[in-house]
Amino acid sequence: MITLALDRYDRHFPFFDGTVDFPAGLDLRVLQVGPASALRDGGERHERMLRDGEFDAAEMSLASYIVAKSRDLPFTAIPVFPRRLFSQGQIFVNAKSGIASPADLSGHTVGLQSFQTTLAVLAKGDLASEYGVPLSTIKWRVKSADTVEIDHSSGFDIAPLPAGADLAEMLCTGAIDALFYSRTPQPPAGLEGGFQRLFADPKAEEVRFVEKNGYWPIMHVVALKQESVDAYPALPALLMHAFDDAQRIAAEYLKDPNWSRQPWAKYTAEKERRVFSRDLWVSGLSANRRNLDRFIGYAHDQGLIGRSMSAAELFHPSVVDT
Repeated sequence: MITLALDRYDRHFPFFDGTVDFPAGLDLRVLQVGPASALRDGGERHERMLRDGEFDAAEMSLASYIVAKSRDLPFTAIPVFPRRLFSQGQIFVNAKSGIASPADLSGHTVGLQSFQTTLAVLAKGDLASEYGVPLSTIKWRVKSADTVEIDHSSGFDIAPLPAGADLAEMLCTGAIDALFYSRTPQPPAGLEGGFQRLFADPKAEEVRFVEKNGYWPIMHVVALKQESVDAYPALPALLMHAFDDAQRIAAEYLKDPNWSRQPWAKYTAEKERRVFSRDLWVSGLSANRRNLDRFIGYAHDQGLIGRSMSAAELFHPSVVDT
């Protein structure tokens, strides 16, 4: 029995409802495990995988997985990427901070879930490379410890927030000036108008990013325990087949104009097909190498890894030619 821990996204529904074509010989138990909030089978998916090796395979933070590989922890991966986000729409600022452009963040205090959270690594890297803001000019304040603990001797101003800190509340009250966050902040009652996105038109910034760079940034990868692969060498290729089939099935959902509870989902899907001329959900190493190489560079620049790595190092040899 192979255990696979996933979040509850639409592209994973085929795993949960049994419609995915599991290859012959793959006895798979699919678990719903959240990264922070608990799903049917619990939470803390990243920690349970990288610290405890609880699952044979799991959806995993790209940044934490890269750190784990750089430290020779016993994991490998397949080039399947279940979660993607642009940084531009996930940068929030206090409504009264006067911060109106990326350059304005210099000298201010920015809250993060953790310094190693993938969205945080991406947003920091984009801030430097896309907008020319020196990361050393910002005070970084983190809510949680890194999934894979490291010594932050990188020269950045990093400090923990008080225990129990509410990042959304701190943003709205001005205790922090900005927040790089993988969700939309949910402030307490009475503070709902206390924040706004840094970019007034984040969609335009994200279209520009795709036109310039050619991809939608990766957030998560599918990691496997090395001992599970050693015992079952066909596992990486079989899992890739299953994920490709789930992606094919999920792509059909929006053909039903009321599949989503969002009334304008059909219009959004049509517009995205016009705006983005390429498939942004593509799997495989070759199609994602530029994305991965750049993110590895971000991790190195931010002191998360002590050496440069190639994208191919992240994946099991049986699937690097995909």
